[in-house]
Amino acid sequence: MTGKDETTVKRIFARCGLAAATLLMAAAPALAEDPKVDTGDAAWMLTSTALVLMMTVPGVALFYAGMVRKKNVLATMMQSFFICGLVSVLWMVAGYSIAFGNGGAYAAYVGDFSKVLLGGIAENWDKPFTLGTGDATVAFTIPESIFVMFQMTFAVITAALITGAVADRMKFSALVFFITLWTLLIYSPIAHWVWHPSGWLFVDGALDFAGGTVVHINAGVAGLVAALVLGKRVGYGNDNMSPFNLGLAVIGASLLWVGWFGFNAGSAGSSGGGRAGMAMLVTQLAAAAAVLAWVFAEWMIKGKPSVLGAISGAVAGLVAITPAAGFVLPGAAVIIGIAAGLAGLWGATALKHALGYDDSLDAFGIHGICGIVGALLVGFLAYGPLSATTAAPDGSSGSMEQFIKQCTAVGATVVFTAIGTYILLKITDLVIGLRVTEEEEREGLDVTLHGERLG
Repeated sequence: MTGKDETTVKRIFARCGLAAATLLMAAAPALAEDPKVDTGDAAWMLTSTALVLMMTVPGVALFYAGMVRKKNVLATMMQSFFICGLVSVLWMVAGYSIAFGNGGAYAAYVGDFSKVLLGGIAENWDKPFTLGTGDATVAFTIPESIFVMFQMTFAVITAALITGAVADRMKFSALVFFITLWTLLIYSPIAHWVWHPSGWLFVDGALDFAGGTVVHINAGVAGLVAALVLGKRVGYGNDNMSPFNLGLAVIGASLLWVGWFGFNAGSAGSSGGGRAGMAMLVTQLAAAAAVLAWVFAEWMIKGKPSVLGAISGAVAGLVAITPAAGFVLPGAAVIIGIAAGLAGLWGATALKHALGYDDSLDAFGIHGICGIVGALLVGFLAYGPLSATTAAPDGSSGSMEQFIKQCTAVGATVVFTAIGTYILLKITDLVIGLRVTEEEEREGLDVTLHGERLG
């Protein structure tokens, strides 16, 4: 590895939580001679991947199913479960290549098709891999198969989160068609912008450790647009739409909380260097602070602390710390958590009621709003030494300049996702039709779409 290559790698890792730069540089001579997989890093990434997959099935499936009415529980679970299978195959076929292919003339915006059907992985299946080309190169200590699988679980959960905004009223066939287009044409390009070393937001220096823009703002905004295009549920504002089984939702939220350690700490790309440990610690603190903020605020406003508020607060804090997890210290994490708890409560209640849209399970109110909160706050709260290297001794520190970069990333994600999602929904409506009939909606999607009924 040349001096120029070392400087490039250090600069890249100072900006993004893809792996541990210090471990990489220490291992550089050995890697140059005979590259070998770091078994400790591989073991941690395999564990993290399983944790993130658990966040969708059963996490999101139970969390969302517990908050809908009894007649739609199975249909809601089916959405998350089927999306897990659908997006996994899409990721192999083309999603991974669009997101993490090296790209040609448009490398700043989209990957090439060199990795379609995961081409090239078999050649070095038991060796560390390198992402990118030329000066924009990141060397990993794990096989590419693990990286593919880890990133696949992110694509899966992002698509599944959108379903919370359209619960109770979208055709299953329309959802399948829409999610297929959305994963390939919206999610994958944004993942390339933010996480590929050639991506324009990555190069610009935007900080997103584990998916504030790619996952949460992306899914939240897509959910909001979908809720607006589909319209309100039949009986919204008049019928009793309280959750069927909050116990299921609590179990789902608990699985999300535990799985989030893989989501955030796994985004360090390795088990060493201290960054994964700090990411895990701040994840716990932000979630805990958000629970307290949401519950106490709700207690003051409504006179009673609710279980639904507690689990919603936890998810809000987890969402907000996601982009910041590898860049902030514990004190900053508590600040982010408190801000997320209050912002999430506002987004799920006051904002939704003021604007009159029907975001069924608050996909935008929690994921969209709190994703924005976390992505912006890291611009001020980032602690440089966490991402510092010899080539970039100051690391990525909070500043007005960094805040502006965060605003650019948030704005680009919101605009691209909103416009792209709207177009894809209109195409889906033209081809299939988006919404079930009023009669089908009143009877419930379990029976009308799947021919099944919860006991």
